[in-house]
Amino acid sequence: MDHNFLFDPSILADLDYSSWKSSFRPGVSPHTPGQGFKVRPLCASDYDKGKYWFLQVLAQLTKVGTVTREQFMARFNAMKDDKSYYVCVIEDLNKREVIGAATLVIEQKFIHSAGMRARVEDVVVDDTYRGKQLGKILTVVLIMLSKHLGCYKISLECTDQKLPFYQQVGFKQDGTNYMVQRWET
Repeated sequence: MDHNFLFDPSILADLDYSSWKSSFRPGVSPHTPGQGFKVRPLCASDYDKGKYWFLQVLAQLTKVGTVTREQFMARFNAMKDDKSYYVCVIEDLNKREVIGAATLVIEQKFIHSAGMRARVEDVVVDDTYRGKQLGKILTVVLIMLSKHLGCYKISLECTDQKLPFYQQVGFKQDGTNYMVQRWET
């Protein structure tokens, strides 16, 4: 079994959801996301674990491109060393496959008394597992993780279509503008 986690799994185990206001279907919670499912940090072995490995799940969200094992490991190790990246996955333990993922990025700031802010990125659940509240669970895990880490706020960018999904877990439109420049790499 691979124990090369992106971050210490005990952080997830220590999260306190008692203050969480939103509800889940009976029998489902961040600690128990469903029969045979587990929320955990990304592992190095998730590069090619099972039929649905990490990058295949991400490809259901956006263009991933070709990522070799060497590139994956270089990025994984850089993210692990930085200690600002928290990629959480949901694994189907029966199939030993990653079926969902979400990333929390922590930004170190000088403002807010040298505080930290969090950003939600790359929330995705494999299309064959959608409708089981797994995306909601991953998002709530990231929200509670950002609180646990001491961030003063958490934000995300999403399409208008996704607004109701994120509003159900407490995100509000802030009236700010999101602008972008993109380059082909």
